[in-house]
Amino acid sequence: MVKTKTNNVHPYIPNTVPAVKEEMLNIIGVETIEDLFIGIPDELRYKKDLDIPEALTEFDLRRNVRKTINKNVSTDEVLSFLGGGCWEHFIPAVCDEVNSRAEFVTAYAGDPYEDHGRYQALFEYQSLMAELVDMDVVNVPTFDWAQAAATSIRMAARIKNRSEVLIPKTISPDRLNVIKNYCSPQVTCILVDYCEETGQLDLEDLKKKISTKTAAIYFENPSYLGFIETAGKEISEIAKSQQAITIVGVDPSSLGVLQPPARYGADIVCGELQPLGIHMSYGGGLSGFIATRDEKEYVEEYPSRLFGIAPTTEEGEYGFGDVLYERTSFAKRENGKESVGTQTSMWGLTAGVYLALMGPNGMYELGQSITQRSQYAIRALKRVEGITASHFGNSNFKEFVVDFNKTGKTVKEINQKLREKGIFGGIDLSESFQELGQSALYCVTEVHSKEDIDKLVSAIRDSI
Repeated sequence: MVKTKTNNVHPYIPNTVPAVKEEMLNIIGVETIEDLFIGIPDELRYKKDLDIPEALTEFDLRRNVRKTINKNVSTDEVLSFLGGGCWEHFIPAVCDEVNSRAEFVTAYAGDPYEDHGRYQALFEYQSLMAELVDMDVVNVPTFDWAQAAATSIRMAARIKNRSEVLIPKTISPDRLNVIKNYCSPQVTCILVDYCEETGQLDLEDLKKKISTKTAAIYFENPSYLGFIETAGKEISEIAKSQQAITIVGVDPSSLGVLQPPARYGADIVCGELQPLGIHMSYGGGLSGFIATRDEKEYVEEYPSRLFGIAPTTEEGEYGFGDVLYERTSFAKRENGKESVGTQTSMWGLTAGVYLALMGPNGMYELGQSITQRSQYAIRALKRVEGITASHFGNSNFKEFVVDFNKTGKTVKEINQKLREKGIFGGIDLSESFQELGQSALYCVTEVHSKEDIDKLVSAIRDSI
């Protein structure tokens, strides 16, 4: 098909029309677009033509995108046991119904001229989340758990004016990389060993590595590898022995059945909102939260926005707005503690809807269902000769490590055979946790039925 050129005029961008461009240039007092880039040294300019294919028509573009999208295989088409930070959960229809309303979708930054209840909606989310984690203050969400953890660590470093953080070696490699990148060069990350049998943080190694330079101890409960850290109180006491801050990363779907970290000494709690009514979206749909007590030294170190409630001049009337707005980069600009952009407020609204729908009893039932199903999966897999599930002799929530070392097969080979049977197997840990050899991280949530788990067990038995 022959495509005709259109004089570089884009059908949907009026500013590409030559007459419109000329008028704009006249108004700002320059003759050509090149004049706008005169400050860029000539040797830094790319002089060749860009190798860009000719523009597609709207129809061709739609067909091209559809063809690309059809290459993807979602969990609607296969049975998935993948987790590791983005998990398959049931999404109540009301979550999508509310977060797609025009009042929220169009309220870009929630300013007064465009806010249709967004401040209040996010305040309600913060209140519900604070109740779940048993803290007083919760921020407008960050991009994901990794950023929430990194920001929490930087908050602790500023509060304590120290330059080191202790982190367990069982942390997600991807999350650790983000933390290191985000904290560099001001804060050094020091990894702490774990017990080979249980996965628990090695308290003796922790005691050796903590010092007066330690701003915080960061650990996760449940851990990335799924086991529950039972020594939370002892870890917090070790932190306090050196006046360090305790930061706990948490999967909120566990808090209906597990104690919130504040109960065993956490000063800052952070984690991932994705389990609370947010679709996986091909690995996306992530959103992080941070929570603390309502203490001035902590609240002042939040870089992200906080929404609060206050009485107005009208008796009995209340309004919603920013708390300590002057501490944010919106107010301080380049002098801000961290740059804060749009963030992921929409997912905060979604999590708020989910929590309001579930309530305490719903969160308990969710946690109970996940625990029962994952424990059934572990017991069923233990009956498969040649594998060990779970690798760590410890209590687990949602995820667990399956050890395939005795099978003589690699995780990659096993996952390929599972894929042929319409199953996504667990995350291959053989590179990121080489000490575990051929092991994989499996995830079971409330969406997995007994039939699903039995199908997995049968498929693994046939694959080894």
